[in-house]
Amino acid sequence: MRLVHPHGGGDLKPLLLEGAALSEAQEKAKGLEKVMMTSRESCDLIMLGIGAFTPLEGFMGEADWKGIVTDSHMASGLFWPIPITLSATKEQADSLSIGQDVALVDEESGEIRGIMTVNEKYGIDKAKECQSTFGTTDMEHPGVQKVMGQKDINIGGPVQCLSEGEFPAKYPGIYKRPAETRAMFEEKKWHQVAAFQTRNPMHRSHEYLAKIAIEVLDGVLIHQILGKLKPGDIPAEVRAEAIDVLTDKYFADDTVIQAGYPMEMRYAGPKEALLHAVFRQNYGCSHLIVGRDHAGVGDYYGPFDAQYIFDQVTPEELETRPLKIDWTFFCYKCGGMASMKTCPHDKDDRLLLSGTKLRKMLSEGENPPDEFSRPEVVEVLQKYYASLRAEDKVEVKLHRAATGE
Repeated sequence: MRLVHPHGGGDLKPLLLEGAALSEAQEKAKGLEKVMMTSRESCDLIMLGIGAFTPLEGFMGEADWKGIVTDSHMASGLFWPIPITLSATKEQADSLSIGQDVALVDEESGEIRGIMTVNEKYGIDKAKECQSTFGTTDMEHPGVQKVMGQKDINIGGPVQCLSEGEFPAKYPGIYKRPAETRAMFEEKKWHQVAAFQTRNPMHRSHEYLAKIAIEVLDGVLIHQILGKLKPGDIPAEVRAEAIDVLTDKYFADDTVIQAGYPMEMRYAGPKEALLHAVFRQNYGCSHLIVGRDHAGVGDYYGPFDAQYIFDQVTPEELETRPLKIDWTFFCYKCGGMASMKTCPHDKDDRLLLSGTKLRKMLSEGENPPDEFSRPEVVEVLQKYYASLRAEDKVEVKLHRAATGE
């Protein structure tokens, strides 16, 4: 057996320069006109750099944007669910010439992270992109806010990535490139690997999902997001510590690898689940665990919409397939974890688990029961919440906004 192919059927296509080529490009970039990137765009550049967005060669042009928002296919026919684009102000776009090289600068750090050759300049229908990606144009949706807040003109063209930003130094134990996870899988002789996507610490339901995958496949990549999250989400370094404690104490040896990737959440629900599968294919994963409300936010998506959308995508379009698992919970009558497919008991016998509920309990100083989360995990999270000032807890902010206190 073999690992899944990189997306598109070829080899990984990392765009990150190294050695003499990197030094030369860094020197060249100092004299180029600068285009500022948002944190999302900067993370997307790094994903291009490490080959996670294989086979893309840069930020997308107009034909690819149109194809993706119309039917999730690029102009070449390649399946791709969400546009990967870079925006600039109209004034700056007007000043750029086709064929011109520009320096791509992270707006928060000021670091030059790439060089792009400008092949196209084009305007987009932002509302159409939002409807296609998020299924809504509601400005309360955090992903919609990001797209509608983009600058007026998209610029597209091939890129050279010069830096992975703060990620390698900030997350030295878990930050991995696709070539690295593939090498780890090969070394372990894992050929069928499930990715478990997370932006939360793992509670008992998450643990159960991962163990189901381990029962039927060779191993699980617990793959957490390292880019910016929404207020109230727990930082990656805290999540990593909690996951390490969980896997050390409650998983058999040599069944799990924890890693992280440098992207921001779009909170796009079903479409983001497809994007998660695309780049997990590049990381070497044959399956993506898709449970309840994958990559969702608020009430914008049904609990299993992210599972249903995979039925519209063929294995020829996307080699990595979903491992669909029903709503899971702790059942007191069953005496353990179960799902809607396996538990015959009433809802009153079930303890329903969620990351939102866990964060709320911890922020309010409650001790979650052992059936909700492992005590060693709770200890890590309690230490984190104890370090926060009350006014920094998003739940406190929401309460004060609602009550005027």
